Amino acid sequence: MSSPLTLPLQRETSRPRRALILAGGALIAATYFYLVLAQPADLAGGGGSAASLICLFGFLGGGALLVGGILPTLTTSSLVVMPLGIALNIAIGQTAGSLGLQIYLDAIGTVLVAVLAGPAAGAATGALSNAIWGLFNPLALPFAAGAALIGLLAGTAAKYGAFRRIYLAPFAGLAVGAVGGLVAAPIAATMFGAAGTVGTNAIVAAFRAMGDSLLVAATKQGLTSDTLDKLVVFTLVALLVYALPGRARNQFPFVRRYRVLAGRAPTPVPGTSGE
Repeated sequence: MSSPLTLPLQRETSRPRRALILAGGALIAATYFYLVLAQPADLAGGGGSAASLICLFGFLGGGALLVGGILPTLTTSSLVVMPLGIALNIAIGQTAGSLGLQIYLDAIGTVLVAVLAGPAAGAATGALSNAIWGLFNPLALPFAAGAALIGLLAGTAAKYGAFRRIYLAPFAGLAVGAVGGLVAAPIAATMFGAAGTVGTNAIVAAFRAMGDSLLVAATKQGLTSDTLDKLVVFTLVALLVYALPGRARNQFPFVRRYRVLAGRAPTPVPGTSGE
């Protein structure tokens, strides 16, 4: 327990972290609304256009600020499980992309960490996954901020009971996927002309053939693919966490504090707190 003498110091050290998180969120939001509302003329100009540079630095810079503010706040259990989540995201996502699927499956690790360790750990896992993945797959890099948002929303859903019953998880996945699709659409349109996998390209082409603009077609494709993708991902993660031994699940303060999963609440461990 903190003594009265340490509380001012804790507040002092937490202020820069909150400032980083707020600045990151503001930068991401400003970049998103610029692309959606202004719809610059070079929206699909590729990697060298002004819009693409704004998109890249806005979302990547915002994601970096978020991670910088979040990482110092995480517990040891969160930091231990995050590398597993990152590895799952990259390995499964790369495989799904190589197979040309219409869904991505690149957020399984992010959602798993979010359910076990909370929204902050989920957001950091999502952003770091895409940053690392982008070292050998540049398509992943601009979506780091969107991946962080998925982790944040997944952890928030878990906090409020979306995983207390397995049948609730798919509905949470649908909602999170819809938000993720809306956020990813302007990035896909700006950076890559909405190009993706063979499966997602076919969906965009179908909407374009119906007369939709590039941004509208990318948005419809995102709403189609992302909602289905997150439905599958949330369901798989729900099955996975319930398959884990209870002792393994209850090592995470977030799971204990918010009773994330069904069952009798475990006896709190002295000196621990939720995340």
